[in-house]
Amino acid sequence: MAFTLVISIPFIILVIIMCVCCYFLGKARGRQDIRTQPQVFGVPAAPPGVTPPGPSPPGSPKHDKTMNV
Repeated sequence: MAFTLVISIPFIILVIIMCVCCYFLGKARGRQDIRTQPQVFGVPAAPPGVTPPGPSPPGSPKHDKTMNV
């Protein structure tokens, strides 16, 4: 026995209309998000509660990369 799947033309048209609407609504929402919350590319901030390391004490050896050559 064969399985036959029948899809009506109105259903196909409805799905196409829904796809087009979702495309345009998503495009508009994406543009609105960019205007209200622009993306910032840079160094990420430290998590709250973390203190940055202090300066090295005087007299400590400074590491330079010339020893790796």
